[in-house]
Amino acid sequence: MADDNKKTKEPSCPYKKKCGGCDYQGMAYEEQLKRKRGYVHKLLPECRLMPIVGMDDPLHYRHKVQAAFDCVRGGKIVAGTYAKNSHDVVPIDRCMIENEEANAIIRDIRDMLRSFKIKTYDEDTGYGLLRHVQVRVGYRSGQIMVVLVLSSPILPSKNNFVKVLRQKHPDISTVIINVNDEHTSMVLGERNITVYGKGYIEDELCGLKFRISPGSFYQVNPRQTELLYKKAIEYAGLTGKERVIDAYCGTGTIGLIAAGGAREVIGVESNRAAVRDAISNAKLNGIKNIRFYSDDAGEFMTSLAQAGEKADVVFLDPPRTGSSEAFLASLARLNPDRAVYVSCDPESLARDAKYLTKHGYTLKECTPFDCFPYTKHIENVALLCKK
Repeated sequence: MADDNKKTKEPSCPYKKKCGGCDYQGMAYEEQLKRKRGYVHKLLPECRLMPIVGMDDPLHYRHKVQAAFDCVRGGKIVAGTYAKNSHDVVPIDRCMIENEEANAIIRDIRDMLRSFKIKTYDEDTGYGLLRHVQVRVGYRSGQIMVVLVLSSPILPSKNNFVKVLRQKHPDISTVIINVNDEHTSMVLGERNITVYGKGYIEDELCGLKFRISPGSFYQVNPRQTELLYKKAIEYAGLTGKERVIDAYCGTGTIGLIAAGGAREVIGVESNRAAVRDAISNAKLNGIKNIRFYSDDAGEFMTSLAQAGEKADVVFLDPPRTGSSEAFLASLARLNPDRAVYVSCDPESLARDAKYLTKHGYTLKECTPFDCFPYTKHIENVALLCKK
């Protein structure tokens, strides 16, 4: 675990002028941490702000990697990321914040396309087959998922393609074709076809197993996520007697981790696919004191409050835009002893905390976590207690 005094030799990124993915490229890591903590302190000046939790090694932390493909002048096939505010592909061989094995797999797929006569997709004409490749690597399991995002379900010589790819990378656990035949900026389509393996991988987080499918939400930096979730559980102060609500629960990670220290956990999430994953994850870990509901978190909480239901602890991990006022009003009405707010945007955290402090709560403490080194993004875990 690093802190503000962490000294890191700064690597040089050859793509920094074209890519635009890293806001703090070329800046010393200790300076990045200082700026991020200062930003949170400015937004939450009256809160007890703990030292920022940085990384011992802030490189190659992204365990989910997505690459776009294009055919450029001279017929050369390139793979990389979109340049900032455009759909021009910046060719990238090795990204300093992405998993190295994932980068190698993407490079080899790029180099295999010509021999297999696979054309890259052109957004303007709608012609071509391969749109994106997504690679996920299990941090503890080492299992690897490769998702080929195609404009059609037909991949020429698919069995031989997978055979050659696995000869180069024997650690690949599953290969999936994701069909995206829509004219959209979304990477993944709705349909998945498993070509090799089980169609999912598993990883371990805070001692529990989690199943990861192509569309599953799973934190891209598992090393920091473990520390962040442990802090969230610490803030909850569970004794085994509590009724806990995990709002915006996604695939159930926080709720499932909390279940071992609580009497009962209720998870709510609007994404039906995520709820299916959450139920599978509960079964996978033999956890029986948790229930999941597919519903809007604000509406679900409102209905609980109207029914006179109570909760002792509420975890909330909303999207970047934060919680709705309806959700916050229902939280105040449910009147839990503690609310543990996991935030990916300090501005929406500050806004929502301001509302709750006007409705019976005190913002006691906040711990920032650097889950995305070299970018401006910062995660926070905040504890709000009843006044």
